[in-house]
Amino acid sequence: MTIDRTSERELTEHILVGPAYRLAHEDLDFLAEDDLRPVRLQLELIKPERALRHHDIHSTVVVFGSARIVSPEVAEKQLEEAQQLHREDPASERQLLAAERRLHWSRYYAEARCFSELVSHQFQRVGRRDFVIVTGGGPGVMEAANRGAFDVGARSAGLNVTLPSEQRPNPFITPDLAFRFRYFAIRKMHFLLRAKALVAFPGGYGTLDELFEVLTLVQTRKMQSLPIILFGREFWNRAIDFDFLVDEGMISSQDRALFRFVETAEQAVSVLKDFYGGHPPDEPMIVQGHDMKGDR
Repeated sequence: MTIDRTSERELTEHILVGPAYRLAHEDLDFLAEDDLRPVRLQLELIKPERALRHHDIHSTVVVFGSARIVSPEVAEKQLEEAQQLHREDPASERQLLAAERRLHWSRYYAEARCFSELVSHQFQRVGRRDFVIVTGGGPGVMEAANRGAFDVGARSAGLNVTLPSEQRPNPFITPDLAFRFRYFAIRKMHFLLRAKALVAFPGGYGTLDELFEVLTLVQTRKMQSLPIILFGREFWNRAIDFDFLVDEGMISSQDRALFRFVETAEQAVSVLKDFYGGHPPDEPMIVQGHDMKGDR
């Protein structure tokens, strides 16, 4: 079969633009295939780790809590609007009650912001950054914690995750430490690889999931003991009957002692100081039987 020069060029061009000819690392369709899941998992583990090392992030404090808790300023404005609506339409009582509850919970936004400010100001130093605040990167309590670090010019990280309803990062995360994950499992691992404390504010399923994972890792000694601080005794005792679990023999009294309740940012900082003697530890954190230095 004879072809002219034009046809030859067209055939070559067809090969060059075809998916088979793409370099593997540039072929996004290929990388998205199920067979490439192990590679994607590895990439999600490596990319944030390299960035955290580059920015001298030695240790972190992880802050969890509801994405639905708003700042006191926003809550007060929403309550005023709900009160005005209720005056005009008495049938809107449900909206008024919801606004009152949002104002009630907004105090935890303020406490998360204050806690992050205190910790970041005390422990972040030039050349070495310790107790760096890490959140899920979203709104609510997560935003408040990132905002507290932002207020004092300190770095903080946000670990967002792709969701059906796209989650946007809050604006107070340090841009170089704003990561997005496809896999919850790798995201959770990065929460804990450098964690020296876990601080949980009132929240829903996500907060509970993350709290119980840490409790399980510490209970089973897959992770070194660390301060697990729960803000709001009343909320947590109502949400989870820990005493019932002890009474029924489902957990031991020692398991019940794995965490501490606090009500204020200052109390939470005191727990950290009591646990570490005022100085972040140098030893690596153990997760799933391996340590950071050993894995390198």
